[in-house]
Amino acid sequence: MIKCGIYLDVENLIRCGGRGMNYASIIKFVEAQGAKAFLANAYMAQDVEREAQDYSYRIKRKENRAWIRRQGFRLVLKRVQRFSDEDGEIITKANADLDLAVDALQQSTNLDYILLGTGDGDFLPLVRTLQSHGKRVDLLGFQNVSRVLQDEVDRFHSGFLVPGILPLENGRFRGVLHSIYEDKGYGFLACYCSPTASFMRDDVFLHINHCRVENGEAVTMATMVEWKNQQTILEFAIEEDQKNRLNARNVSKANVHAGKVETKKASS
Repeated sequence: MIKCGIYLDVENLIRCGGRGMNYASIIKFVEAQGAKAFLANAYMAQDVEREAQDYSYRIKRKENRAWIRRQGFRLVLKRVQRFSDEDGEIITKANADLDLAVDALQQSTNLDYILLGTGDGDFLPLVRTLQSHGKRVDLLGFQNVSRVLQDEVDRFHSGFLVPGILPLENGRFRGVLHSIYEDKGYGFLACYCSPTASFMRDDVFLHINHCRVENGEAVTMATMVEWKNQQTILEFAIEEDQKNRLNARNVSKANVHAGKVETKKASS
């Protein structure tokens, strides 16, 4: 059995596009890869001063923390500190990076696999240290993910694409265009094709005729080239034809960006 530890830098994930994420889906994604989540820690800021002064804010934050716990995560709370800068402006700070790094290092002894949820490049030394100890380290992030960090980890998973993490209209999927044939008007998408998929399929057929218009203008091959080059996240339905091939339908651009995406071929 592959033993996994999940460590989420919640403030970074929320700030970079993960607001409203379903934490339980992160555990399910780990389990879909044949691993068992022995540890699942979420590191969050807690504004104790504001909670003491604002009843409605306090209730809202308590409910949010209780909900995350019900999703299967242990919370590690970092108290917000307030400082005055040289101009007298109040600066707030609550950095749980050190707590996360120390926990991951100390707790990784009996783990095989670490899933680190953040986009912060400051975690690069942690990733390298864990890998030097023989641990597999994957990264989960949304927008503004450090490119150096993406290149250093074993695999990067876009939170926009992993099934169930962010809300999506029933029956639709998210993916990226990884190859196109400009002279023929089609290409292929990479996506997770089921809620329990452990890897991305890269054989979902996309024809330009099944792309929705953008801002009243028809989607052109130039648009598709831009989608591919910028790793634009697309939303679509999937239909399976009589030869068991997957075809994308009603394709439209999502208002998010994936970062680098890795795929694995599948025959079914």
